[in-house]
Amino acid sequence: MSEFHSGFAALVGRPNAGKSTLVNALIGAKVAITSNTPQTTRHRLRAIFNTADAQAIFVDTPGLHKPHDALGEEVNRSTYKALEDVDVLALLIDASQPVGKGDRWIFDFVTHLPRAPKPLLVLSKVDLVDADELRSQHERLETLGDFDEICEISAITGQGVSTFANAVVARLPAGPRWFPTDVQTDQPMEVMIAEFIREKVLRSTFDEVPHATGVEVGELDYDEKRDLTSIYATIYVERESQKGIVVGKGGAGIKAIGTSARADLEQLLGTRVYLDLRVKVKKNWRRDAAQIRRFGYGE
Repeated sequence: MSEFHSGFAALVGRPNAGKSTLVNALIGAKVAITSNTPQTTRHRLRAIFNTADAQAIFVDTPGLHKPHDALGEEVNRSTYKALEDVDVLALLIDASQPVGKGDRWIFDFVTHLPRAPKPLLVLSKVDLVDADELRSQHERLETLGDFDEICEISAITGQGVSTFANAVVARLPAGPRWFPTDVQTDQPMEVMIAEFIREKVLRSTFDEVPHATGVEVGELDYDEKRDLTSIYATIYVERESQKGIVVGKGGAGIKAIGTSARADLEQLLGTRVYLDLRVKVKKNWRRDAAQIRRFGYGE
């Protein structure tokens, strides 16, 4: 009987490098929210990938960035915490964007962490570039420093995802199966529900509204006879003008958000869903450490 291997693999990179999309592709289900809005991910999420003789716990981290408020500081702190004692460190770099100062800063940061493994570089979004652009990216990556290997992936098309997973598994130490095989993530259900709702706000609003949005699930009830889950949640913004954008003319905005979120939530929960959404203003909540933690962001 072959020896079982397990461990933790952290995915790091700039905002919008494709970490959450890759996590979903690895797990084969939607466990992490995605959008084109920078800093979509605020939680440190662990997603469990299983094979017959290995278990890799992928840690999806918020994108490292220069923080502009207390929320940004908490998000960065969550990423730093996630990098403690990992077995594999995968640095995602967007193939469609030239390697920049931010990528170099992150590379230097992770390579100087105590006991950090040599980073495995992952060129993401390779479906968006041609062969010449890809070759140029490889040349730029060679200038970063000492790294382990380069994997090319497209989480959208699936190209290279299994090769990357195999590369991670090959680097795991001998260890136990930490999670049952039917567990996909360690996120509490209330957190996942709140994040699925926030994703729809990100996808339906613009400008400053996405960054000012937080979601809190106040009540979650399941009626077994009706096979119906009732969810009561509040979307928080920082200004009345933002509330007006989320609610929309005649309530059209919040209705669209609810309809879109309910479809994902029914798939997540495996039941019919009644979703009650309210929008409230909490001025400057992103500067309030207590409120940030109330939403579950950071440590």
